[in-house]
Amino acid sequence: MSKRKKKTHMPVRLNILFFVVFLLFSALILRLGVVQIVQGEEYQRKLERTVNVIAKNEAPRGVMYDRFGHTVVENKLVLMVTYTNANVSNEEKLRVAERLNELIDVDTNKVTERDMKDYWIITNREEANNLVTRDEMRELENDAMDIYRLQLDRITEEHLNELTEKDIEIIAIKREFDRGFAHTPQRVTEVTYEEAARVLEHLSEMPGIDIIRDSERNYVYGSSFRQFFGGVGSIPRDSIDFYLSRGYYRSDQVGISQLEQQYEDVLRGDKEVLEHVLDGSGRLIDQPIETPGQRGKDLILTVDMELQQHVEKIVYDEIQRLKSMNGFLGVPAAYVVLIEPYTGEVLAMSGFRENSQTNNLSSYEIGNIYNAFEMGSAVKGATVLTGFQEGVAQPGTFFNDRTINIGGQRMSSVSAMGRINDLTALERSSNVYMAEIAMALGGTYNHAQGRWSGNIPIGYETMRYNFNQFGLGVKTGIDLPSEATGFNGGIPNTIGNLLYFSIGQFDTYTPLQMAQYTATIANGGYRISPRLVREIREPSTIEGELGNVVKQFAPNVLNRIDMKDDYIKRVQEGFRLVVHGSRGTARALSNNSYKVAGKTGTSQLFFVRDANNNVIRDRSGNAIRGNNQIFVGYAPFDNPEVAFAVIVPDLRIDNSGRMGRPANNISGSILDVYFSLKSERNGPRTSNNNHSNDIDNGE
Repeated sequence: MSKRKKKTHMPVRLNILFFVVFLLFSALILRLGVVQIVQGEEYQRKLERTVNVIAKNEAPRGVMYDRFGHTVVENKLVLMVTYTNANVSNEEKLRVAERLNELIDVDTNKVTERDMKDYWIITNREEANNLVTRDEMRELENDAMDIYRLQLDRITEEHLNELTEKDIEIIAIKREFDRGFAHTPQRVTEVTYEEAARVLEHLSEMPGIDIIRDSERNYVYGSSFRQFFGGVGSIPRDSIDFYLSRGYYRSDQVGISQLEQQYEDVLRGDKEVLEHVLDGSGRLIDQPIETPGQRGKDLILTVDMELQQHVEKIVYDEIQRLKSMNGFLGVPAAYVVLIEPYTGEVLAMSGFRENSQTNNLSSYEIGNIYNAFEMGSAVKGATVLTGFQEGVAQPGTFFNDRTINIGGQRMSSVSAMGRINDLTALERSSNVYMAEIAMALGGTYNHAQGRWSGNIPIGYETMRYNFNQFGLGVKTGIDLPSEATGFNGGIPNTIGNLLYFSIGQFDTYTPLQMAQYTATIANGGYRISPRLVREIREPSTIEGELGNVVKQFAPNVLNRIDMKDDYIKRVQEGFRLVVHGSRGTARALSNNSYKVAGKTGTSQLFFVRDANNNVIRDRSGNAIRGNNQIFVGYAPFDNPEVAFAVIVPDLRIDNSGRMGRPANNISGSILDVYFSLKSERNGPRTSNNNHSNDIDNGE
């Protein structure tokens, strides 16, 4: 019996499988063809309408510390309502604002008349349209903006009086909504925890509203040194392009003054980035992609806040004492700068000025860089060194101190001193000695005939050139956005004004310029930029510890004055005699262990002005005269570690002696505090060790 051959079914099954695959591929190809050919353009349009929107939330700013690591400016946690505009209508914004107003308290102080008019137009459309006739619309060619402006002009006070207190609150909220940009969170207002909880409960009713954790600046020492810390606020209009080009948003907060502005790039944190994917209608397609931010870098300042507070009390008390004696003719004020002569580091800057409305004293430390005064005899060190440098006098040169008459001007010292040299001229503050130098710079003086001949402009130019080397009349270079340089009186065609220039009664200088001038003499002739920041550090990750150092600032030498070392030492000796000489004008400070050297100044004022800049006159209509009192110096004189300038302006001339010398009083008190704190802290400051290595001779 023959075996039957088995018939295989594999080819049939394979054929069926291939046929099914063929059908599936055919369907896929058909579908792809429909999508690409029939619906391709539509899908392409949808794809093009899909956009990625990036929102950046600001990170906290860097913290500021004083030179010993005490926190002076920090960030305080606050809860902030934000609004993200999704290109909705004004009516929708008003609806959200109205609901939000029911949940929080609103500050209405920033609401303007224009804000109220805009609101009135939105909520009174028909009446607003009736403010413009059809003929006027045709004349304006139905231009919406021109019609809107005409409506604004025709809204009366009566219309605005229709607005209720609730309306004003809603306007205040919408005003903040309008300041934002599409898909970017805009800060609306700070809220309490209770208000935040209420808002969070009703978020679904207010599209675009959210609550975020934010921060605001907190000043640990209150008003102390507050003006130099500066402020944070919205980007100024005239700087908007500058900031936008650097990646800022229009709604960002930036440093707008002083240290906050100067170190904006450092203090600014790295923002938290939220990337949203939206479809063509502006709806979110997916959850945002989040990139965490980081707090800004920290600043270690040069200021000693404990010393600063002591100095402030000393200045405040002295002004109050003088006020009680009717000692001021102008606005009661005083200014103090303490600086390290070998590094330029500012240890303290204090100032107070009377508020003309309240008659109370207000902190005005910023006056040290913006207010300029005639500094009187305090500048005579620069005058003597100018004489040495220009060869019209030498150490030991004698001039006869007596009354001189020249060009219709009469000049004398407090008393006729006879033949004196440069040291005595500084010790006793001779005016005539300085006048002799000034006259010799521009020409020659015939003592017998009382006649001078020469080139007046050369005298002014020579004096100013040499004064500028000390920082007088030019910017000091302090690390702040701006500073004043004082008033340059020009070049009058009279020799008399040149003589007054030589004794500090012509051009004006700021207290900071005077401190830099004094420090330059103290350190042997190096003009160093004053500095308020000594280090930049990474934000700390450990509570109570400072972060790693990013940058340390070395002393910045602006120039070395032209004068020889022997000339500078000669003037240093003259400054020592001012305090320690038998007839020195500040010998009351000679009993202190810290050995002061310095120069007094009393600038006679031809007139005194009040708070409104009006000349103060007596009953007969004559302008009342007064003086500025100044004392600049450094200590110890044989190894200077602190230089200072004290200015008390617009004082009444006191013949009774009861007022004493206010600038000297303040100087003695602040030096007492400085050296007392140094002793308590067990030893000299590190920056005062090995002074010879502190100065970088490069520009």
